[in-house]
Amino acid sequence: MSHAMQQNPPAPKLKRRRGKDLIFLIKGLLGFARMRLNGEISSGEDEEEKEAGTTMFSAQKVVVGYALTSKKKRSFLQPSFTALARNKGIYFVAVDLNKPLPEQGPFDIILHKLSGEEWHEIIEDYRQKHPEVTVLDPPDAIQHLHNRQSMLQDVVDLNLSDCHGKVGIPRQLVITEEKDPSSIPYEVAKAGMKLPLVAKPLVVDSTAKSHELFLAYDEFSLSELEPPLVLQEFVNHGGLLFKIYIVGETIKVVRRFSLPNISKRELSKVAGVFRFPRVSCAAASADDADLDPNIAEHPPRPLLERLAKELRHRLGLHLFNIDMIREYGTKDVFYVIDINYFPGYGKMPDYEHVFTDFLLSLVQSKYKKKLTT
Repeated sequence: MSHAMQQNPPAPKLKRRRGKDLIFLIKGLLGFARMRLNGEISSGEDEEEKEAGTTMFSAQKVVVGYALTSKKKRSFLQPSFTALARNKGIYFVAVDLNKPLPEQGPFDIILHKLSGEEWHEIIEDYRQKHPEVTVLDPPDAIQHLHNRQSMLQDVVDLNLSDCHGKVGIPRQLVITEEKDPSSIPYEVAKAGMKLPLVAKPLVVDSTAKSHELFLAYDEFSLSELEPPLVLQEFVNHGGLLFKIYIVGETIKVVRRFSLPNISKRELSKVAGVFRFPRVSCAAASADDADLDPNIAEHPPRPLLERLAKELRHRLGLHLFNIDMIREYGTKDVFYVIDINYFPGYGKMPDYEHVFTDFLLSLVQSKYKKKLTT
């Protein structure tokens, strides 16, 4: 019996140690779970995503606030896009315009495309006070593209020598608001502009009217137009337009049917000003059409890369597209006729993957900067 009593004392110590081990294990598991929720530890699935080419941030939650018109929201936040984004840890949250922006979030990125001075002031003030949030894009830079005169000036200033082509803009004339419409024919003749002329509203905003285009076959019919507007010489381009989408450093090119060539014979027989629809819509896609290779061939890649890089830097924008045409009968003479901020990316092939990768790259870049500072 005394022997049994000598053998029993270690047992309670073992139970206490096991109890401590169990508590330690539970605490460890809770800590691990907490770290998983915070994105500090990645799961096997996340590792598979990383091996598939996504960034180390795919396991973390990236919150993207958006302030978009209802039309832009429908075209951009398509189910296929938002589902892919969620799978990569990106969550889109609508900005409540009835609440102060600093009280919302926290956001990693804000996407916006709203017009009006009030919103301009709100987002610019937020951007200045919250440098940790990436705002796409700075409102002052966007404003630059709201004027068709200033938007193309950056193209004029480019020097793209040794880039397998020449890029310019059509000759253009600005008719300011104070000009009497009856004086437009005189202004055109004084400037030596050649007919036909494309007429566009000077100011670009979210209204359909700002995207109305007219083709004038004779000078006198120009007095029917309402200033302010921009007149551009029409350049024959084989009825094909290149829509060049820019998303950060990614470039995608699609072809759209455009206005057909206008011969001198036709010009001599037709008079008047004709309104024509937006030719760059998705319904006018020419990517699958059987076209003359001399017309359909994409602009040289080195030229596009240099052009996109220069305009990103000069405009200070990440999200825009360029409408470009090739002068008919040439191989390497191109004209930029329009630049648009935050265009209809829903019409761009594979936009879901391009855009999610872009958003993740912004977060990755921001994280790397923190590590180096």
